[in-house]
Amino acid sequence: MTPKISRFIISSLFLLIWFVASSSINAQVDTLSVYKNVNDTQWDLQDVLTIALANNPDLSRATLSVEDAERLVFIAYSNLVPDISTSMNYTRNVEIPVNFIPESVFDPNGDPNKLVPIAFGTDNNWQGGFTIEQNIFQGPALVGVSTATVFRAVQTENYRATAQNVVTQARQAYYRVLISQEVARLQAAQINRLEENLSQNKKRAELGLLDDYDVLRLEVQLSNLRPSLIEAEYDIAEAKRVLALIMGIPVQLEYGVKGDLNQFNIYSEQAVSQENLGIKQVDRMTQLPSQQKGDGLGLDQQRGDLRLLQASLNLKDKEIQAEKARFLPVITANYNLQWSAAEPDSPTFFENSARFQTIGLRVNMPLFSGWERMSNLQRVQISKKDLVLQQLQAQENASHQVQTAMEQVYESFEIAQARKEAVAQANEGYNRAQIRLDNGLGSTLELTEALLQVKEAELNYAQTVFSYLTAKANYDLAVGRVPLVD
Repeated sequence: MTPKISRFIISSLFLLIWFVASSSINAQVDTLSVYKNVNDTQWDLQDVLTIALANNPDLSRATLSVEDAERLVFIAYSNLVPDISTSMNYTRNVEIPVNFIPESVFDPNGDPNKLVPIAFGTDNNWQGGFTIEQNIFQGPALVGVSTATVFRAVQTENYRATAQNVVTQARQAYYRVLISQEVARLQAAQINRLEENLSQNKKRAELGLLDDYDVLRLEVQLSNLRPSLIEAEYDIAEAKRVLALIMGIPVQLEYGVKGDLNQFNIYSEQAVSQENLGIKQVDRMTQLPSQQKGDGLGLDQQRGDLRLLQASLNLKDKEIQAEKARFLPVITANYNLQWSAAEPDSPTFFENSARFQTIGLRVNMPLFSGWERMSNLQRVQISKKDLVLQQLQAQENASHQVQTAMEQVYESFEIAQARKEAVAQANEGYNRAQIRLDNGLGSTLELTEALLQVKEAELNYAQTVFSYLTAKANYDLAVGRVPLVD
């Protein structure tokens, strides 16, 4: 299967996963059934990162925050456009209201102290019309548009920073799976070699060429190693579950990852083996660090958390403007168009109606309402000072993290070659110990020690590669140039 076909299948699979996740609860779909045909799938690092960017829960929440910020922009613009409303009211007087008027109003000779009931109104009363209200000047509303736009930029930067963290976490979790697999592989290889040696030594002991104690010693060593292999297998399962959580897939899913740390050459620009192709491609998507301090790396323009802090500072400036705008007058214009009708007996729907229109201008100037507005302004200014201090501290931390990651990368470069040579020397020593034992010149103790040296050398080299890949992922995050994100 070609890489393009493989990626097409994976993309189609997770499109299906998204469809199932968004379907109704009544469908009662078993999520694990979606994966039943991919239990033997082998994913490389690029596949894992693509899945994580598509499914990670934190990244999905960051996407929702960006969408929510988009809606806030529309809400802010709503304060600048006219507010148009309409209303209609109908009243049926079952009994017409009565007011009491002095009798002298109708009869000059009447008693002014005597009140006469007079009915006012009609059986049917209608009223309806349109009202338009427009803000001519409202400081907080004007500032609110730019504030909402800046808030959208903050959420966008938050999404980018989250994506950088997700990719970095996925890379490191992927490498953790590989180093756990390497430990298990070396444990299994050592057990297999010891079992072969034990079988040969039992034959030698039967022929009287070897003492039974040497056989017993190998059996004891095997008994001590087998629990280590069980522990290593559980470590692999745990590492895969952690990676599954980052990818946003069920932890029960059985899957495999491609990569062989013992065959990975950190000096080469190309992958030595096909197994490490995905790791090498991701590793070289960003340049290797140079021997310079973090201050010269343009962290403010690249690093996610610093860009997020800068966007938050811009938002604080807008909040300060909005608080200051509350001291300004509010000017509002309105237009009112109304119809009214009054009809006796059965309603005939506006047969007898009248229309009137009004235009108004309202100016509201806040003079004094306590110390609330001034205190709110001071609080926002204090909050901005706090953000400035956070930014300064974050810049120092970023420079430290960049320098630390650079040193870890170059430390791996300096010791990797020596580790590789140690592996070759340990294998040569093991072969010589085997020949000496076959010729009756050596002992099983020599062979066992040589085997332990092989395991230790291979594990040391794999640990060095793991340290390099982890440090490189940290470096990419520290300088803000993360593969598949930037």
